Amino acid sequence: MQTSESAESPARRPVARILLVEDEPDVRETIKLQLEDEGHDVTETESGCDALALAEASDFDIVLTDVMLPDINGIELVQRMNQLPACPVMVVMTGYGSVEMAVNAIKAGAFDFLSKPFSVDVLSATVASALRVKSLQDENSELKKTVKGQFSLGKMVSSSQVMQEVFRLIDCVADTDSTVLILGESGTGKELIAQTIHSNSTRRRGNLIPVNCGAIPEALLESELFGHEKGAFTGAVASRIGRFELASGGTIFLDEIGDLSPPLQVKLLRVLQERTFERVGGTRTHKSDARVIAATNQDLETLVAAKQFREDLFYRLNVVPVLVPPLRQRVEDIPLLLQHFMNMFNDRRQAELTGVSDQAMTLLCEYPWPGNVRELGNIVERIAILKRRGLIEPEDLPEKIRRLPSHHVPSMPAAIPVGGLDLSRAVEEFENRLILEALERTNWVKSKAARLLQINRTTLIEKLKKKSLAEVVAQRATPPEDLVDA
Repeated sequence: MQTSESAESPARRPVARILLVEDEPDVRETIKLQLEDEGHDVTETESGCDALALAEASDFDIVLTDVMLPDINGIELVQRMNQLPACPVMVVMTGYGSVEMAVNAIKAGAFDFLSKPFSVDVLSATVASALRVKSLQDENSELKKTVKGQFSLGKMVSSSQVMQEVFRLIDCVADTDSTVLILGESGTGKELIAQTIHSNSTRRRGNLIPVNCGAIPEALLESELFGHEKGAFTGAVASRIGRFELASGGTIFLDEIGDLSPPLQVKLLRVLQERTFERVGGTRTHKSDARVIAATNQDLETLVAAKQFREDLFYRLNVVPVLVPPLRQRVEDIPLLLQHFMNMFNDRRQAELTGVSDQAMTLLCEYPWPGNVRELGNIVERIAILKRRGLIEPEDLPEKIRRLPSHHVPSMPAAIPVGGLDLSRAVEEFENRLILEALERTNWVKSKAARLLQINRTTLIEKLKKKSLAEVVAQRATPPEDLVDA
């Protein structure tokens, strides 16, 4: 038996570090044994002053404290614990439970309140909920450090005109409480935009709470967003706060908002209109003080027309729309992004990538990037892992990039001048190819080609004149009168 336990011990890690403050030895021992059976690392004391000293010397995830202690009151202990740099999640216990005492504990900063005697299941569920909150707090703390160092407007990687317009819009809207709707294809950096808006707002000291509406099952999403009361459904053995409450004073980021079910669309509309909500299974109305930033890769106007998304919710979300262009529309950013990712993964993967060859750069600029910036980052990371060092060459790229299909339209120059990429020429040639390909795909109907390129028809006509492509288009159209201006 000793051999077996010894073999298993390296894999068994405590779920949480818990400080137990209880002056009754029998009660303290019972709670400690239960928590240790669940894998937690428990430190015990009978004194509030000792608890403060222990918390100052070591980080704890959760503090379980009795109210009636021999030195300081448990409510006062909560207040003083909440002033520590590494603030643990506080849970108050008492044998003299009352509504007034519970309210005082919560006001003091406690996460939850337990009336003695409580069952094993209630204690276990409360600790599990407190640990989830601690995990979110830690993630948010790390996110704030990352945001502070990386996501300021000055460090977002782009030199393209279209992204400069996005930056100007972010700068205007960041320091307001307006609802923002971020639109763009998958991988364009919508969450990065949300982080940037939050970190440049007056709410930056508050939490930024992300919720992927498409990744959480519908049956659980309402509870995740708004929380639930004890007994609201099977398994709800304790109350739990939702993401809107965690984001109070900060920002909630609702990603993939187009996947929200009709019933939840109604509830979200109420939050946006009235700034109030109820927890699942509850009747008490809670106020929402969270700024809402939403994002989607879907065309919400099309969903509205198909009666799959509420029109009134769309207009509530679409107060300030931010359209993030796909990478294929800002090819001039590719060299900058490549350098950014090489620096990042050289550091993370202990690699020594030194640059990109002219031939490889040409291929990367011609590729349409369906996965956008995320796909580019993944490719650079893979090369950093497999190649380790040196110049990125065509043979290092995925086959789908090396073997791009010919579209019978002007291509990138076969040779790039020594000393670097002729960026303006590369962009010009690439734009020409995209315009002609769009016209070819739409049977030379300019209005349809303009919609495919996501530009105005008049802009397309001006580009055709400016680039001297009108003659090329006329030659491609057979007969010429089929070149429709509709």
